[in-house]
Amino acid sequence: MTDTTVPPLASRVAAPAQVPLPAPGAGLTWRPATADDAAAITALRVRSEEADGLPYRTSEAETAEELAGPWRDLTCDTLLGVDADGTPRAWAQADSAPGDQRVVRAFVEGTVDPAWRGRGIGTALVAWSQARARQLLAASGKELPARIATSVEDSTPEVARVYEAAGFRPIRYYAHMRRPLDVPLPDVPQVEGVRVVPWDPRLDDAVRVAHNDVFADHWGSEPRTPEQWRQARVMFAPEWSFVALDDADRVAGYVVSGRYEQDWPAAGYTSGYTELLGVRREWRGRRLAVALLATVMRAYAADGMQYAELDVDTENPSGAHGLYAALGYDVAHSSTTLTVEL
Repeated sequence: MTDTTVPPLASRVAAPAQVPLPAPGAGLTWRPATADDAAAITALRVRSEEADGLPYRTSEAETAEELAGPWRDLTCDTLLGVDADGTPRAWAQADSAPGDQRVVRAFVEGTVDPAWRGRGIGTALVAWSQARARQLLAASGKELPARIATSVEDSTPEVARVYEAAGFRPIRYYAHMRRPLDVPLPDVPQVEGVRVVPWDPRLDDAVRVAHNDVFADHWGSEPRTPEQWRQARVMFAPEWSFVALDDADRVAGYVVSGRYEQDWPAAGYTSGYTELLGVRREWRGRRLAVALLATVMRAYAADGMQYAELDVDTENPSGAHGLYAALGYDVAHSSTTLTVEL
């Protein structure tokens, strides 16, 4: 349905006909990335994460998965700056979300090698990525509110300042929370009419449909197509994932976990990461979320993990932040989503 409350998408987005490359004065040669660049891009990202003291590390598998999105055109959606030796020193990308139905979005990110900072390269990357994001939004053809978004760790305010200088504004705040597993775990409440079962690949698409339903009223959440759902699975840990089924074998809730072993040395501990947790509306208020979290904590602990981790929107309408705190999760670090609303 066309939204008549906002001007046409094309006029709001004002996409440029061409996306200008950064000026050559920085000493880098600019080109699109290819799938074969995954290892070199990952090395660049890790150098930046180490220099910024971030408690995680990007894996080559994650980068390769990002580059492999079937809806992406790497020739237009990526930018790589290489030095005279061919080593990547700067990287940016813009990505779209094909399933968007309420707000059409484009996501941007990038980084500059620590040894090449202070030369205006980051500013040039943000300008390039915003221009490409505007093209992606215009090409969507969706007459909806539009958004260009990025996420910035709160421990790197200098990065946020570069985006803010380009017109981005903070709009949402996220807490990364963790809970030690060497202290008593919460009991698993019995929820009448529901059983929690181990992950079964035959339930995969039913969980996707349930997830789209559960998060329909959450800020920044849009339906995931089957392609989007399958694409974000490189760190998926089925042994740490569970589904709650009602008496008719319908999905009432779910908890999906990831195993990010590359993060453990940087963080200083091992952990299981709760990627997604959801309970359908008709099952809320019955402690099903507690049952799912308590179950997954036990799975992490049984595998020798030291912490359970997750991220939460601090303004989540379901009150998730309070639930996690009551179960013993504490904030470890935080991030901010910055956007250009169009």
